[in-house]
Amino acid sequence: MPEKGLKYVARTTVGADNTALAMGSGDMEVFATPAMVALMEHAAMHAVAADLPEGSTTVGASMETTHVRPSAVGAVIAAEAELVETEGRRLTFRVAAFDGEALIGEGTHVRYIVDRAKFLSKL
Repeated sequence: MPEKGLKYVARTTVGADNTALAMGSGDMEVFATPAMVALMEHAAMHAVAADLPEGSTTVGASMETTHVRPSAVGAVIAAEAELVETEGRRLTFRVAAFDGEALIGEGTHVRYIVDRAKFLSKL
């Protein structure tokens, strides 16, 4: 089972496909908040993936975040996730996103460990 302190950094470059204009979350060509949230989730998922039981994965349950600074097309964004709390199947991460050295967003993300087959059988 995953233990506190696990970390991962995910990166993306702001391009035409992940701007607020393209994603419909705004009308400017800047890094979209939904893209930032997805990058944070991606980092959290990968932070614990190698430490999960066979046949398990994690699913996102909640995200509380801020997006405090715009990023231009061409900027390289890094999202960091650190596992800060475990409670049974519940995993809580501290997440943050950076454009270079500048903090552009931060928050808390909760994921749950699930059995893949059992989870998909509920569809």
